[in-house]
Parts: sequence; C-alpha cells; structure tokens
Amino acid sequence: MLGDCIENVRKRVPLVHNITNYVTVNDVANVILACGGSPIMSDEPEDVEDITSICGGLNINIGTLNKRSIEGMYLAGAKANELGHVTLLDPVGAGASALRTNTAIGLMEKIQFTVIRGNISEIKTLASGSGTTKGVDADVADAVTDESLSNAVGFAKALAAKTRSIIAITGAIDLVADAKRCFVIRNGRPEMGKITGTGCQLSGMMAAFVTANPDATLEAAAAAVCTMGLAGEIGWSRMQEGDGNSTYRNRIIDAIYHMDGKTLDAGAKYEVK
Repeated sequence: MLGDCIENVRKRVPLVHNITNYVTVNDVANVILACGGSPIMSDEPEDVEDITSICGGLNINIGTLNKRSIEGMYLAGAKANELGHVTLLDPVGAGASALRTNTAIGLMEKIQFTVIRGNISEIKTLASGSGTTKGVDADVADAVTDESLSNAVGFAKALAAKTRSIIAITGAIDLVADAKRCFVIRNGRPEMGKITGTGCQLSGMMAAFVTANPDATLEAAAAAVCTMGLAGEIGWSRMQEGDGNSTYRNRIIDAIYHMDGKTLDAGAKYEVK
C-alpha cells in the first residue's frame, strides 16, 4: 500500500516550493530529487507568490528565521491556500525562542496546513502555545515510548482534529495521524541523529509524497516517514570502516534514490491505531 505512494511521486514528479533553512537547503533539494520530485527554493517576498503558483506543494521550515523569510512564508502560504495546494509546516525549534514559537503559531493561525511535522516537543509547543525544547531535539521526558504510546497516539489524533492537519511526530517511534487513524512507525537508526537535517529532508520529501498522492494524504505522509527511516537502515548497512556521518548522509540519499514501491512495502515497519 505505502509502496504505491513513492511510485506515484516518481510517476507524477511533483514540483515543491521550499522555504527552508539555509543549514540544510542543499540536502532538502537533493532528497526531493532522489525520491522523484522536483524542488524549487525561494524565500524572497517579491518572488514567493509566483513560485508557489507554479508548484503543487509548499514546504515551510522555520529553522533559520529572518524578517524577510517570515514575510515570504505568510505570502506563500496564503497563495498556496488560495490555489488549494499541499502545505507543510516544519516548526524547527518551536519553544526554543519567542520568535520561533510565535512565528509557528502565527503561521498556523493564518494558513491551513495539510501536514505539520516536528518532534514531540515542537508539536506539544504548538498545541499549548508555549513550551521548552533543547535546540531542535525533543526533551527526553517527552519522548514517545512504548509506555507513553497510547497517550501520544491520542494526543496526535486530537491535535489533528483541532488543526484539520495531518500531524507527524518523529522520533525513535514515529506517529503520523489524522483525526481517526495513526500510523505508528518503527523504521530508522539512532545514528541518523548524528546528521544535521534529516528532519528537514523528511519534510521536503513528505511535501512531495503528499502532493503526488492527493487521494491518500495520510498514507503518503506515513510512506515518506517509512522511506526516510528505511533509507537510514539501508544506508547504515552499507557503511564501511572509516566512514562517518558525512558518508552516512550520502548513503541515505542514495538509498532513497534507489527506493521503489516493492522495497518500501517489504521494509516498512508500522501498525495503524
């Protein structure tokens, strides 16, 4: 089932507009290309409405904010909503500063997002309007574990119902939920945390997946999470003596490049609650 989602990305080659952070912008573009999509990057307010208009999806990532890019996010989001395009919010570091928190919450008030993807601390910050995060990493106390899974699934579904968005919470155990169903995903490797930007890459790829699968948006978002996690597993299995996190980053992208529906269906580890 999930394998159809990546096959549709390769078939339909969705064009995705990314307003993303400059730490990871190159990797985001390469991952979108690797999964079969086509990326465009622009955050200039005078440019973003035109760029969004020719794309099918919009990925907004608040990882490196400035006044110009914030203005661009609002303009692009309004245009995407006007045109009925897929929109995704990645609230990187929400809770770490007032600017990040207020920007993320403000965007949610003005823009209807198809998907909101972040770690548990970021998502809880958006749900409550406040919170604390350690950089962009989830607080240990907030981690989704087998013990806290039932409550976390309930939280994700409730927030999805409230926001009318798919809620994707990524961590050691990933949750992808709408108001009624939640995919609980267990793909990935802990070593992926040693690479900057795997979450940013996932958000770009998720926007491409959802854009290419308009009739199965929840499954598409889950398929993107499984693809990234499985690519982390495959990439790690190919590491050799002397390889480090730079090589691992490239092996993950290569694994996504070679991923097909059959491989994804065989390797995806998930249950639906």
